[in-house]
Amino acid sequence: MRERAIEEKKQVVEEITDKVKKAQGVVLVDYRGLNVEEVTQLRRKYKEAGVEYKVYKNTLMRFAFKNAGYEEFNQFLTGPNAIAFGFDDPVQAAKITHEFAKQNDKLEIKAGIVDGKIIGVDEIKNLANLPSKEVLIAQALAGLNGPIAGFANVLQGTIRSLVYALNAVKEKQEGAEA
Repeated sequence: MRERAIEEKKQVVEEITDKVKKAQGVVLVDYRGLNVEEVTQLRRKYKEAGVEYKVYKNTLMRFAFKNAGYEEFNQFLTGPNAIAFGFDDPVQAAKITHEFAKQNDKLEIKAGIVDGKIIGVDEIKNLANLPSKEVLIAQALAGLNGPIAGFANVLQGTIRSLVYALNAVKEKQEGAEA
């Protein structure tokens, strides 16, 4: 019976380790003081955005973070914690957590991991204020489109001038032949 419990804990540690390694963004929160309805709202927001939200025992998370190469993250594992894993977008977990924390002061953001780097609360808030990946891509493409459109207009004007000049030469030759 005891061996079975140990084996189950090892599996949970492996699960957490795998999620930490695969996630583009991780946010650790203290959810103490949130009622069931508030936690349900937070879970729903995470789920809608494709962010996974879980509560694990701190002892299991300590082993997992150590296995994943983030042993220094263990300093944040005190009190009741929940963790949000963003697999598709490094910013999404931070955005949702920050927005929810602004409306519910009982939710405390503790730390996070983005692109393999442990970040603090201020960095999570800064990250949360960034536009989404899609908006950033659209802004970059719009920035690239301006010079290209201007270049196309210059070329079009040059070609138009060339056509007018060729047409004038043609009319002049036709006038000389007549």
